[in-house]
Amino acid sequence: MSQAEAPVEVGQMLAGKYRIDRVLGAGGMGVVVAATHVQLDQKVAIKFLLPVALANADVVARFQREARACVKITSEHVARVIDVGTLDTGAPYMVMEYLEGTDLAHRIVEGQLSVREAVRFVLEACEALAEAHAAGIIHRDLKPANLYLARRADKTSMVKVLDFGISKTISAGGASPSFGGGAMTSTQAVMGSPYYMSPEQLMSAKTSGRSASCSTSRSRARRRTSATRCPRSSRRSSKRP
Repeated sequence: MSQAEAPVEVGQMLAGKYRIDRVLGAGGMGVVVAATHVQLDQKVAIKFLLPVALANADVVARFQREARACVKITSEHVARVIDVGTLDTGAPYMVMEYLEGTDLAHRIVEGQLSVREAVRFVLEACEALAEAHAAGIIHRDLKPANLYLARRADKTSMVKVLDFGISKTISAGGASPSFGGGAMTSTQAVMGSPYYMSPEQLMSAKTSGRSASCSTSRSRARRRTSATRCPRSSRRSSKRP
């Protein structure tokens, strides 16, 4: 993405404390920039929505939902949200911890992981999910691209679960409360990445902690084999009674 397409410019001060340093990356809906908290001399990442996304109320609501979901989860294996705000245009932004490394999808393309690494990454992702589920939050889009392998100071990697934008929040009574008064997604809306979705999520859009466990297992299989299909011997009939 060119700097001209970003909603902020290099060198610009945001909220009187974040200096924009450079564009880190962009997708169809948003852009992430590197910035520095000038008072703390702290590197951060700031996520913005692009104009095409701002025109979609559901996308804006999911963006706000992601921030609210992340701050409820204190696991070191979930990317921390530090701050939120809005530009003069009213467009929201999200300030997150700055991570260095690569996502698991890129790591898989580069070559298969060792068994030891694969097991450790799965356990770290499960730790994040366990805390999310305890807080009543179901991720709904677990896949290698959303498992970031952040480099520690000692050069080892640790999993950071990203993108809670289409997460589902379950109250103690089992209902899905809304943020801001409206239902975030239709009950029948199927959201997520098809290959990594559980059968019940594909067929009915209903999700639970077990759905996330299924997605984690599929990601684990992808880590070890790089395959995007289940082995024929493990396939079961998907006919519904």
